[in-house]
Amino acid sequence: MKIVATDKPDRQADEHIISQTRQHNAQFVPNDFTALSVYCRDDDDLVIGGLTGKTYWNYLDIEFLWVHEEHRKCGIASRIIKAAEAQAIARQCKYAMLDTYEFQALGFYLKQGYEQFGELCDYDGQYSRHYLKKRLVK
Repeated sequence: MKIVATDKPDRQADEHIISQTRQHNAQFVPNDFTALSVYCRDDDDLVIGGLTGKTYWNYLDIEFLWVHEEHRKCGIASRIIKAAEAQAIARQCKYAMLDTYEFQALGFYLKQGYEQFGELCDYDGQYSRHYLKKRLVK
């Protein structure tokens, strides 16, 4: 037996680990992971903002939300996140979750109705990572 740590992941090995973990989890919950992406495109069809995530087990799990600097502060991010939440509700999700660093968008997410439930400190010796959740349906 040997254990190898690497910065060059083996895609096949990673997929096997994920598959085996999901197979174990399927004893308890359905394997209903579905990707969710939202794109905002300009008149030239260039992506100027968007969101990536997935839905599973009644949750929307937001991974990344980005808007080009030239288009920030004009409501695009709010529209993107509302579109993701609407799609999640259509997929029978009741909750949303995400994390953000203090230099990213904590204030934005709080304004969108998310509430912080956790924090990890000292990333890079100076930043906090905030964990947030939101109930999508009452």
